[in-house]
Amino acid sequence: MASSSSFSTTFCVFVFVFLIGMASAQLSSTYYNTSCPKALSTIKSAVNSAVSKERRMGASLLRLHFHDCFVNGCDASLLLDDTSTFTGEKTARANNNSVRGFDVIDTIKSDVESICPGVVSCADILAVAARDSVVALGGPSWTVQLGRRDATTASLSTANSDIPAPTLNLSGLISVFSKKGFSTKEMVTLSGSHTIGQAKCTNFRSRIYNESNIDTSYATSLKSNCPSSGSDDNLSPLDTTSPTYFDKYYFKNLVNKKGLLHSDQQLYSGGSTDFQVTSYSGTSSTFLSDFTSAIVKMGNLSPLTGTSGEIRTNCRKIN
Repeated sequence: MASSSSFSTTFCVFVFVFLIGMASAQLSSTYYNTSCPKALSTIKSAVNSAVSKERRMGASLLRLHFHDCFVNGCDASLLLDDTSTFTGEKTARANNNSVRGFDVIDTIKSDVESICPGVVSCADILAVAARDSVVALGGPSWTVQLGRRDATTASLSTANSDIPAPTLNLSGLISVFSKKGFSTKEMVTLSGSHTIGQAKCTNFRSRIYNESNIDTSYATSLKSNCPSSGSDDNLSPLDTTSPTYFDKYYFKNLVNKKGLLHSDQQLYSGGSTDFQVTSYSGTSSTFLSDFTSAIVKMGNLSPLTGTSGEIRTNCRKIN
């Protein structure tokens, strides 16, 4: 039988190891302060350059972070290219011929590798690039927690099941976000990212031709660019008022029945989220403050830390 002193020592060691493990799983805003002090400024410079060339790229980079985090956590799994023996997430329904900006991430990774080889993860680059994109389009800033590592695998099936579809009803949206630990309020808040970006005709055709809770003149204007058949890839802005500025007008449009996607308008369609949409449509400050909190929470979804995963040299393939 073990003595009480040896038990006490063993227990203390266990607690110490447990706490160290817990600490290693925490992200930190100062993670690269010593190992790569110019990492954040390097990422910001590349993002600003890309967004200045094409304003839409800001929305694309924000979307990359979102679509990455919703599939097994924020681990850069989305960035992995398919190979002869591996199928990644890029051909999932929500991503195929839709997500973009991979070349910008490649440029950022190359820039960061040139100053700090093997230090900054692709997953962290996605998180920082999302923040810098929102700022570049006039939105709020927030402190990005860092220290994520990169996945060595990906999941096409999880991407197909977990990324919200534009056809979802309110109950479906609530369910998909709840699965990731988000409240209904946080779901509405994060949906506000649709204040920037564009969608393809194929994703809103059914709404503008078949739904009644849409402003008539708005539907008519969309039909000119999205005929009842063909032109599937034609684009229209998710926020018809200020499509390249991160603001409250996405919500004002919903109140006026000018949501582009079915899932957008579901947030203001006689349901439980109408009040929140109305609130956000009236004041920018509340939405912007809530958004920064919600996206920091999203960036904390199941990160790989410590010795899990790896730091990819090339974001498109494992080392």
